Amino acid sequence: MPRNRCRWATTELGIAYHDTEWGVPQHDDRVLFEFLILEGAQAGLSWETILKKRENYRKAFDNFDAAKVARYDARRAAKLLANDGIVRNRLKVAAAIQNAKSFLAVQKEFGTFDGYLWQFVGGKPIVNKRTSLQSVPATTPESDTMSKDLLKRNFKFVGSTICYAMMQACGLVNDHEVGCFRYKQLSGKRR
Repeated sequence: MPRNRCRWATTELGIAYHDTEWGVPQHDDRVLFEFLILEGAQAGLSWETILKKRENYRKAFDNFDAAKVARYDARRAAKLLANDGIVRNRLKVAAAIQNAKSFLAVQKEFGTFDGYLWQFVGGKPIVNKRTSLQSVPATTPESDTMSKDLLKRNFKFVGSTICYAMMQACGLVNDHEVGCFRYKQLSGKRR
């Protein structure tokens, strides 16, 4: 019997991502950094494009080790811009390096990026009751607040829409459609 899932999950890659990752509360700083970089890279592109390039990103960005990425110099940035396995956008590559530096500063101030990020939702996932893809907003007051604070801390490519996509991906919000099999599974997940 086929499973009901969110209507956006239609490709093999998208279905696997939807069924195992999307909306699962994430508290691992390395994974949160990965999504911060990938969501910024996705701006103006489809998430499917980023999923196809994800393994290349992991190799190109030292498995999203923020301390290593923060030390990238102009030569390393040029090497990234020549890598056709990632999105070769000068601003996005520069943002990834800057975001690593800002990420480390947040870790130093808050102990973990996780502790910082989850404060925007009161430490537990917001469980929405979406009935269709059309009922999902591009931004929320929480993503607006997160975006403003990240920008104040010198993060780049962290507009409210990108922040909301990251909140969805990392389980800060549960935006699975109520008819999706993952909605109920994730509605009770907490820290």
